[in-house]
Amino acid sequence: MEVCMRILYFTDTHIKGTNPKNRKDDFLESLQEKFREIVSIVRENNVDFVIHGGDLFDRPDISTSVVSRFTTILKNIEKPIFIVSGNHDIFGHNPATIDRTMLGLLKSMDFIKVISRDKPIVIEKNGIRVSLTSLPYTYDIDSTPEGYILKEVPENMDYSIHVVHGMLLDRPFVKGIPYTLIDDILETAADITLSGHYHAGFKTIEKNGKYFVNPGSLVRVTNSLKEIERIPQVAIIDLDSDIKVEMLQLTSAKPGIEVLDRTEMENCMFRSERIVQFKQSIDSAMSFEKMDLNDILLEVTLSEGVSDEVKEEALRRIANSQMKGY
Repeated sequence: MEVCMRILYFTDTHIKGTNPKNRKDDFLESLQEKFREIVSIVRENNVDFVIHGGDLFDRPDISTSVVSRFTTILKNIEKPIFIVSGNHDIFGHNPATIDRTMLGLLKSMDFIKVISRDKPIVIEKNGIRVSLTSLPYTYDIDSTPEGYILKEVPENMDYSIHVVHGMLLDRPFVKGIPYTLIDDILETAADITLSGHYHAGFKTIEKNGKYFVNPGSLVRVTNSLKEIERIPQVAIIDLDSDIKVEMLQLTSAKPGIEVLDRTEMENCMFRSERIVQFKQSIDSAMSFEKMDLNDILLEVTLSEGVSDEVKEEALRRIANSQMKGY
């Protein structure tokens, strides 16, 4: 039976031209194989639209030669592609810098459509109308759940999809790292919330008729030993008289033990432990609670008496500083 609308969703592809230290294979070639498989999945499953959850690239100014290799593959999808900007796609965690990035270039060429934070995009197929909205990554995205909560949906929509790039989780996370729980945004007007950023992903959650989906990163580049067991996957979303979400593991993704260097991962874990110990010694001696620039910025901007103009100027200066450093 043919469904009215079928959407393929994947996220956090982190396209880059160099090999991560913990990878034993040719990372670039492996990622291209995954993109080719996605093209095949779109064709074989009669997908109507493709949505990306952010961090298409691993840095905002990635080389044109690498971009060219992947756009050559993506153009074979021959379906509209929508995306929300992730923290690696922009400078200084500032979505306003997107026009200076490679993602912005693809947007200007109408190769890929960046979902606006303020103006919904409407997609339609076989009488089903869907509103697409987004929450791009910002330095303070998880300081409050407000951005994850869609307030209203345009009239005459059958469904609403909110695409977010932030630490939206199904359960509490590590202390000290900002995150937002699904239970805190159940009042959202969105029928489906698609999230990225959290590479491990989580099983599709349905509560109060609302769906929350994160298939996990398409790539394994972190130093977590759990990545050895995880198989990259994409989500197929069917919209008809109801909502159906299915996960498809990529057959082109090799077992973690074959592509991830466990020795390098364990070495990194040891170094991380030493760094934590060092930080704790400094904290106890000097009463520093924050060492990350964006954490400091967040603490300052959440203080009383700081105007929006000051916050925006701080973001602009961080973005400019980061662009000079690339």
